[in-house]
Amino acid sequence: MDRLLLLIMAASGLSAVSSAAGRQYYFVYDRKNFTEAQRYCRERHTDLVSVDHMEVMKILNTTADLDQMFYSKNSYRAWIGLSGNSWRWSLSDPGFYKPGETDFRRWGSGEPNNGYSEKVCTWIRIDGYWVDDSCDRKLAFPVCSEVRGSNVTFVLVNSSSMTWTGAQNYCRTRYTDLASVRNMADHQKIQGMLSVGYFWIGLFRDPWKWSDGSSSSFSFWKTGQPDVNNGNQTCVAADFSQSGAWEGWPCDMERAFICYGPGEWYGPGEWYDPGEWYGP
Repeated sequence: MDRLLLLIMAASGLSAVSSAAGRQYYFVYDRKNFTEAQRYCRERHTDLVSVDHMEVMKILNTTADLDQMFYSKNSYRAWIGLSGNSWRWSLSDPGFYKPGETDFRRWGSGEPNNGYSEKVCTWIRIDGYWVDDSCDRKLAFPVCSEVRGSNVTFVLVNSSSMTWTGAQNYCRTRYTDLASVRNMADHQKIQGMLSVGYFWIGLFRDPWKWSDGSSSSFSFWKTGQPDVNNGNQTCVAADFSQSGAWEGWPCDMERAFICYGPGEWYGPGEWYDPGEWYGP
């Protein structure tokens, strides 16, 4: 049986909390992975919680029941609605990749090392190792791919340096897309073509996003987080043993989570707090 704790509704009269008309927050202590938690919140409420101010974290900290979040390891954590899209290829056709081929990487030492505040794209050095960088930097030439059935031809374009988006548009207009490097064979073909300069390939990563599509510059990361060197930590949990500070975790881990939904508002400065346990 699901056990929900209805928290406190933050009203628009308390503008430090939320610009929305009002919200109710729900802790769900039945453990689910991020995708399952997201589905649950969308079906029963609005979505996984988004946090746009420290006052929201204070509300969640005040009401979190740590006893309900005790696990065999990594206790006291609950999913919030923040996630960072994993690395993806510009050529998104799933039929183009065999199992595991979307995960092939040849990062250079210390790479990737960019944060999650902006879209990040990938170029190849002369030695064949990969570097993540801002997609807006006009510093590299495109490596395009021409795909015809099972035949793939790589085309190195070294006429002028471009941004990653410019390189993507160039390749899509004249060929199929920016190059996807699916395996060591693809990598060796491309490396054998490289000359002086840097070369964009199709690998990119979007920044952190809230599940409900909202935007906010507020963050509450734990020291050392997010770990830009661990590409598997793409979903975010709040650690309520550390004041709710945020950590990146693999999305398939199961833990408690927090939903939100529309709340009643009784006027500026007034609160709605039933403080009741209930379940289906």
